[in-house]
Amino acid sequence: MNDRVNKLRDVTINLGHGGGGRAMRDLIEDVFVAAFDNPALAALEDQAVFPLAELARHGDRLAFTTDSYVVDPLFFPGGDIGALAVSGTVNDLAMSGARPLFLSCGMVIEEGLAVDTLRRVAASMQRVAIEAGVSIVTGDTKVVERGSADKLFINTAGIGIVPAGVNISARRAQVGDAVIVNGFLGDHGVAILIARQQLALQADVASDCGPLGSLVATMLGACDDIHCMRDATRGGMATVLNEFAVSSGVAIHIRETAIPVRDEVRGACEILGLDPLYLANEGKLIALVPARCAQRLLAAMRRHPAGRDAAIIGEVVALPAGIVVLQTEFGGQRIVDMLVGEQLPRIC
Repeated sequence: MNDRVNKLRDVTINLGHGGGGRAMRDLIEDVFVAAFDNPALAALEDQAVFPLAELARHGDRLAFTTDSYVVDPLFFPGGDIGALAVSGTVNDLAMSGARPLFLSCGMVIEEGLAVDTLRRVAASMQRVAIEAGVSIVTGDTKVVERGSADKLFINTAGIGIVPAGVNISARRAQVGDAVIVNGFLGDHGVAILIARQQLALQADVASDCGPLGSLVATMLGACDDIHCMRDATRGGMATVLNEFAVSSGVAIHIRETAIPVRDEVRGACEILGLDPLYLANEGKLIALVPARCAQRLLAAMRRHPAGRDAAIIGEVVALPAGIVVLQTEFGGQRIVDMLVGEQLPRIC
């Protein structure tokens, strides 16, 4: 690998770095191959190839997902666009119960971006990839003219393997299921507001950005029949619960007093007229599980670093089908609708 580094002499990205020639090769080798450092990527083929027999050792179905990241700013309390890109794709795979294995990385870079910024992002991606137990094995680099993008956009796709017998789907909610969240809601949304200097808070609120594959493996070890699971990103927990209720034809009742929200996040929402139930998260999942294993699962989650603040916040009932109802702290009830529009643009 040493012969690949220190080839890039430029301080900023120029159009030549996307032109397919030597400048582009130097950028890829010096920044991306050096950072991600694995045999599949180092071959620098147009694709990564893996033996099917090796994949089949992990399960009997392939999970595949892709997502794009345009967060503004690139760096924020608790994370950055690189950590977000890896965590988000790993988490999308994990929500099916899959073991995430391999990611691709597509970079759309604006002319003039500092090379050191790109190195910092790549290093962050590799740090989270190592934490999540995945490899970034293939990718693509495009450079656009100054003003044609906003610094850096990233697309990541990922594949993972679903273990035999695991069947997690938004259509599997059943009456009596417990609703579990793995921790405080809304941290990411408020962290982005702070980073944009749109909110003058004295408190230190950091994004919850992080991979959840290990937590999901722990959860499956405690309850092998998780019915529904999804990470609460754009649209927040309220949107996820509405998706479950509509897909399964059930109602979901949640208790406001049981929902974990930091005082700082709640205060920010009150000032800005936002609802923490709709704020984006980047390290939070919502699971619907049979009541018989809810307490055992909760205890297992709380022993994991990503689930130490997990809570049971509600239950699935029969009627009114397709509706989410919040029991307020004052004893009343209100319907929690699907998010309409966008509370905060470019949140991820």
